[in-house]
Amino acid sequence: MGPSYSLETLWKEVTQKLDAAGLSFGHGAINAESEALWIISTALGYPPEDTLDALDTNISQDLKNQIDAWVNERVKTRQPLAYILGEAWLMGVPFYCDDRSIVPRSFIAELIVDGHLEHWIPPNGKVLDLCTGNGSLAILMALSCPDVQVSATDLSLQALSLAAKNLDRHNLTEQIEVFQGDLFESIPTLSEDQKFDLIICNPPYVNDETMANLPKEYHAEPEISLAGGLDGMDIIRRIIANAKEYLADDGALVLEIGNEASNFMKAFPEIPVTWLEVSAGDDQVLLIQSEDL
Repeated sequence: MGPSYSLETLWKEVTQKLDAAGLSFGHGAINAESEALWIISTALGYPPEDTLDALDTNISQDLKNQIDAWVNERVKTRQPLAYILGEAWLMGVPFYCDDRSIVPRSFIAELIVDGHLEHWIPPNGKVLDLCTGNGSLAILMALSCPDVQVSATDLSLQALSLAAKNLDRHNLTEQIEVFQGDLFESIPTLSEDQKFDLIICNPPYVNDETMANLPKEYHAEPEISLAGGLDGMDIIRRIIANAKEYLADDGALVLEIGNEASNFMKAFPEIPVTWLEVSAGDDQVLLIQSEDL
């Protein structure tokens, strides 16, 4: 019988290793402690909350070896942990994850799951997820509103191949229709009664200066999914210029803009917006009504 290791002791040990390595967090875990819990939970095959209920149990040498290997790879490569594990969680829902798309972390997910966007979605409504990446926001919308028809688009065929795996995983290939193309260009011409009630989008919005100074973990992600040009607004300008054509008259556009609120206000001073509060604050996600576009 080989040695066994207390989960609580191991959690502390892994946390210390990650902390000492000077890593950057923010790809599904906010700090070394939560990332350590994620690693241990994955090795056990438990959701993280179940691991918290089992901290007094012991694990085998084999499991400890797997945990050590993941920790060493994380420290050595500075890859986001989700890429190393092949999976990310968003609002408690698991998604296949690799470097074909950014790690899902949009704050729009909170608004979907908490029901804050349902005011804009009538029964049997239509929602579009622009820049869907691995499909996580489209999937959360479909799971939260089973009567809604969801469309999802992305420029990257690689990202959409990953999204297809996630649609299969969650049995949503009927409810979610996927289009490949540059923003709205892939959407067929819509008659008035076919237009979307809600468009959600976590676009590339990081400005050039910030892009140049991002930690190594972010440079492991596809640059096309992050870079938004000089002021971060290049893609957002195109979205705002064309969204009205695809929105119902009483529809709305929800955009995540991260830390670019001041650049957004400079670029679009004439557009009335409603800021939607999320866990990161009240200047990360905004809503524009169709009539104001």
